[in-house]
Amino acid sequence: MHFTKMHGLGNDYLYVYGEVPEDIAELSVKLSERHFGAGSDGLIYISPSEIADFKMRIFNADGSEAKMCGNGIRCVGKYVYDKGYTDKKHLKIETLSGIKTLDLNVSKGKVKTVSVGMGKAEVSENLQLDIHGESIICTPVSVGNPHVVNFVENIERTPLMTLGPKLEHHSAFPDGVNVEFVGVVDEKTLRMRVWERGSGVTMACGTGACAATAAAIKHGYCSFDEEISVVLDGGTLKIRIAPDYAVTMTGPAEMIYEGETVL
Repeated sequence: MHFTKMHGLGNDYLYVYGEVPEDIAELSVKLSERHFGAGSDGLIYISPSEIADFKMRIFNADGSEAKMCGNGIRCVGKYVYDKGYTDKKHLKIETLSGIKTLDLNVSKGKVKTVSVGMGKAEVSENLQLDIHGESIICTPVSVGNPHVVNFVENIERTPLMTLGPKLEHHSAFPDGVNVEFVGVVDEKTLRMRVWERGSGVTMACGTGACAATAAAIKHGYCSFDEEISVVLDGGTLKIRIAPDYAVTMTGPAEMIYEGETVL
């Protein structure tokens, strides 16, 4: 199997053009392992679509399937354009959370950044959760996949490795949840770290950045129709949210290397 390793702000996946094999869960676990595999946050398969330009399916490092990945879909846009599967700069991509639109920003024949119409964010009322005797206030947000946003005073000292998995598997979220920890720098800048459902700590999360911005607007930290910089461990994403909570995300997509499996 031929694959291309790509990343969006350090959120890295192995990309394959073709149909998803039956043993995809086992394959994703094996190839994603960072010491004995190729090393990634998971696998993304790209194939033709009957209702859009292309279809993407996302498999996490634990073998589970995700509905959407913001960093991953930007890399899909770069993959299909740079490899000659399309010459279109405006694309529709079929995902398990609906059809998303991409606008490719091309320089010298290669895609550098991608703007993604992510659909509308749905921000719920705050939840107060008990985590081993400690009360946590958090904001559930759906961006085609589930998130819970936690605003914190000192994000660099937040116990991401311990609190992240406890929230991911909390009984309030029977299907699991992506967990964002967010510090408000100013009205146009957020600092975010993430524990992704099925993958653990990742360098960046595109849908998480969208969810964090939507929650920040809901709570009055940021404003509609402003470009908000979300600073992640792997770099910065630009998020803009309209008054109806329609979200546009812009960020880079990079190829790392090509490989062949020996499995």
